[in-house]
Amino acid sequence: MQFLFVNHVLDTDRRELSCDGQSVPVEPQVFDLLLYLLENRHRVVSKDDLIEHVWEGRIVSESTLTSRINAVRNAVGDTGKDQRLVRTIARKGFRFVGEVCLQRELRVDEIPVQPSRDDHEPPRPALTALDRPAIAVLSFTNMSGEVAQEYFSDGISEDIITALSKLRWFYVIARNSSFVYKGRSVHLKRIGAELGVDYVVEGSVRKDGDWVRITVQLNDVTTGSHIWAERYDRSLADVFAVQDEITQAIVAAIEPQLYAAENFRGLRKAPGSMDAWDLVMRALSHYWRVTRQDNVVAQALLEQAIHIDPNYGQALGVLAASHIFGVHMGWETKANAVPVAERAALAAIRADSEDPWAHCALASVYLFNRRFDDCLAEFELALTLNPNFSLARGYYGVALSYCGRWEEGDRAARHALRLSPRDPFAGIYCGVAAYAQFVGRHYEEAMRLAREGLRQRADFVGGHRVLTAAAAAAGYDDIARAALVELRRVQPDISLQWIAKEMPFRHEAERAGYVEAFRRAGLG
Repeated sequence: MQFLFVNHVLDTDRRELSCDGQSVPVEPQVFDLLLYLLENRHRVVSKDDLIEHVWEGRIVSESTLTSRINAVRNAVGDTGKDQRLVRTIARKGFRFVGEVCLQRELRVDEIPVQPSRDDHEPPRPALTALDRPAIAVLSFTNMSGEVAQEYFSDGISEDIITALSKLRWFYVIARNSSFVYKGRSVHLKRIGAELGVDYVVEGSVRKDGDWVRITVQLNDVTTGSHIWAERYDRSLADVFAVQDEITQAIVAAIEPQLYAAENFRGLRKAPGSMDAWDLVMRALSHYWRVTRQDNVVAQALLEQAIHIDPNYGQALGVLAASHIFGVHMGWETKANAVPVAERAALAAIRADSEDPWAHCALASVYLFNRRFDDCLAEFELALTLNPNFSLARGYYGVALSYCGRWEEGDRAARHALRLSPRDPFAGIYCGVAAYAQFVGRHYEEAMRLAREGLRQRADFVGGHRVLTAAAAAAGYDDIARAALVELRRVQPDISLQWIAKEMPFRHEAERAGYVEAFRRAGLG
């Protein structure tokens, strides 16, 4: 397993830490301490936790602990003053707060293998060729000199991705994959090869009071040439117009004939307040981290944005989606979250009927409410509005599989992986494909995919459920019982009654088959 953060890679299999491809020497204990902080980045780690897991309960002085934390910071280019990556929480402990991407070698056809660490390793298999130009928008560099402004430059990039994604002329790589390169010095040709794209957009943002300077550049990664570049100095009030100008210029530079025929126009309703947009961008920066605590923080920020601008469609849509995601991950109960999500999604559609987040969230609500035809129609509308919306594509695969259309569900999950080949949600998409294979009675393939998903996200309850059921159905009773132990760890209230009542099967035969598999595994 590899943890990627800023320009560092921590490789657990090789027990190596590297920075920009160069080995960083660290003592074994410092390596273990950094690894423990990375593995538990979703929470504050107390001093007692560190003593128990890193020092195995031995008595450790305060000065020793402090020196080892400082050694960790030094190894990753952080300091006790800046605390950009390792933060001290007064009277509580420590937390790794940097943005982290997990990277493992997946065996699904559409997922690329890990990038080479040096020129001596074998090349990666090529990604499947696409029938349209493909583009990646990298996270814009924050030039403000303030770490607290990272979300703002990320938000500019994300809005450009959203605008481009609504155009059918391109495949647009999801932000979770393109943002992997944030803070790292990686050659554009390597990015193009790893993401399977023809074009890369990069830029920078400098925010100063009520003014913002945005520079942006479009690159052809095949030839290494710069196609177009521009600089914008505007007031913050004009930032949405600048985003539309950038999107228009990118489209014109890549597909001038299509641009002339279609006459590009802005496809997004801007909020009435920059403060509301600011809060939504902060919320998205948490939402994409895929942790329970970050999901809660995102919801609080979105509610603040809606309080400022009650008709802000994107804020309402993402709020609805975050509650539904909480249900999928077992962080929220269906009874509490689904009504909240439904109200928010319907309000989002009233505010902006072109918002794909709203339709994606409403589709998930309809799935849990067993309005299957409405569910599929809403997912299809979300994907019509944004054909590159990998999250909607993955959840569409879930819905298709619950409706018994497992082959289509499998294709949708793999398409989501192709749209975002290096995504924190990749484990979830693998879990969707695993469930589709279970419905198709390909139990060993379902087990393989479930394990891939769990290697990506060990806390993904759906992956544990499919692995348990598939192993039992295939007759691997020992594996099924062991998988059930892990399932109960992440979903303590799991029961046959819960599966029969809460999971939205369209057909009774599939409900009965799933329940019987769990009964065989030993669930009561």
